[in-house]
Amino acid sequence: MTKGGTRVDLDHYLEVLLRKPGALRGATALEQARAVGRFTRVHDAWWAAVCKAHGDAEGTRALIEVLMLQRHLRHESVVAGLATALSAGALTADAVALEARKHDDVSDDQVVEPDTGTNAPPEAPAVCSLTEHRLRVQLPADDRALPTVDKYDQLLPSRRDTPNEGAAP
Repeated sequence: MTKGGTRVDLDHYLEVLLRKPGALRGATALEQARAVGRFTRVHDAWWAAVCKAHGDAEGTRALIEVLMLQRHLRHESVVAGLATALSAGALTADAVALEARKHDDVSDDQVVEPDTGTNAPPEAPAVCSLTEHRLRVQLPADDRALPTVDKYDQLLPSRRDTPNEGAAP
């Protein structure tokens, strides 16, 4: 930032950009976010993939929804969620939100390990399969009775009262 320069915060424009997603690509706020590291190569890679899959307008809207996650989650968690979703081919904002929250929960619970001196990038957490989790946990059988709608049938007008209504004699 130069003396007398203007700093534009991308977060302040996200609601407007949802309505006009085409304006994001050339936005000054986006360039400044890239310059300070708030919009990473992982953001760009996920954005390109989601635009390819869903079209530019819908892909950009999905990216804006992801950027809005940073209002409630740490930036590092959102980037990790983007990386995990991208590697799994999950190209929706909801998938990124789920993975970012999982990363946020894990990083809150983890003890910080001392640096081993390797410069290897941290591995993104694996995407969990709900079916696999259910099989591994071995949930007990559900022995509840099946639901019925018999009570609702009482609300219907009785068709036996007027079986031939409107029919000729």
